[in-house]
Amino acid sequence: MMTGEWCRYRLDFRFTAITSRERLRHKDTYFIRLHRDGVSGLGEAALFRGLSCDDRPDYEEMLSAVCREPDRYAADPALLDAWPSIKMGFETAVADLEAGGVMRPFNPAPWCVPINGLIWMGDRETMRARVDAKLAEGFGCIKIKIGGIDFADELDLLGYLRSQAPEVQIRLDANGAFTPAEALGRLERLAAFGIHSIEQPIRAGQWEEMARICRDSPIPVALDEELIGLNDTASRERMLGKVRPAYVIIKPTLCGGFSGSEEWIRLAAECGAGWWATSALESNVGLNAIGSWLSRREVTMPQGLGTGQLYHNNIPSPLMQTGGTVSVNPSGKWDTRCLF
Repeated sequence: MMTGEWCRYRLDFRFTAITSRERLRHKDTYFIRLHRDGVSGLGEAALFRGLSCDDRPDYEEMLSAVCREPDRYAADPALLDAWPSIKMGFETAVADLEAGGVMRPFNPAPWCVPINGLIWMGDRETMRARVDAKLAEGFGCIKIKIGGIDFADELDLLGYLRSQAPEVQIRLDANGAFTPAEALGRLERLAAFGIHSIEQPIRAGQWEEMARICRDSPIPVALDEELIGLNDTASRERMLGKVRPAYVIIKPTLCGGFSGSEEWIRLAAECGAGWWATSALESNVGLNAIGSWLSRREVTMPQGLGTGQLYHNNIPSPLMQTGGTVSVNPSGKWDTRCLF
């Protein structure tokens, strides 16, 4: 029989992280710890306020319910379908517990996953400096968040990146910044820089318009926010069948935990779409869970796990970022004493 507990922890950004929605300085996240027979498993329920479909006033009440009766939720995971971030944290804690509580929830071996270099929004000069830094670190795939500054400046930044690294793979993430009317025109201009893909060019929920853009875009379109809130098989199949994207972006925190993510991957394959996974501002605990899960799939495409260095008070861990990879240092140690 399992017992459980949860805690809240505030992560502080090293710099003000700008998204298309707000300026982020802090992020509260939650941790679930399960106990059985003297062994404890740890997972992160990384609620993303303003974006997660489970951003609800009774979130902490649900965490308490899960920790009061963890065996019930382990026996019937569907009870957590409407709570994707809690589901991810709970699934991680269960997997860690089953693996002996040594922070290797899905893969007993140290893992290494290829990643893209992420360029956060900022002013023109700041973003150019971040591009230079990522190229100097040796990244072969650069992801740039666009839609936060003047479009002409973003085109200039892409031109600069191409001039410095003609061979680098460029991914873009618009976070729904374009209107349906302007999207294709802007995509035509962006395509001149040899773009691998663009995430969510228009806001989620506009399936007719997104289907048109996916069909006519000169750049392969990847869906990100479009997946959030689709918590059952039927709605996922309906959206994918309608929109027909080139890729889907899997964020276990937002897309149904790891079991939901597995279903998204299966359904995407059935409609001919590719995929990769990204983090959603988790701490090192959540990043470790995603990396461990991905490593079982032996991924070769760069994943979006480069957010571990965002926080100055991240959970001390053996995770390390070297060039275009995130991996586990076999001789490194976890220190989770700050949590409970």
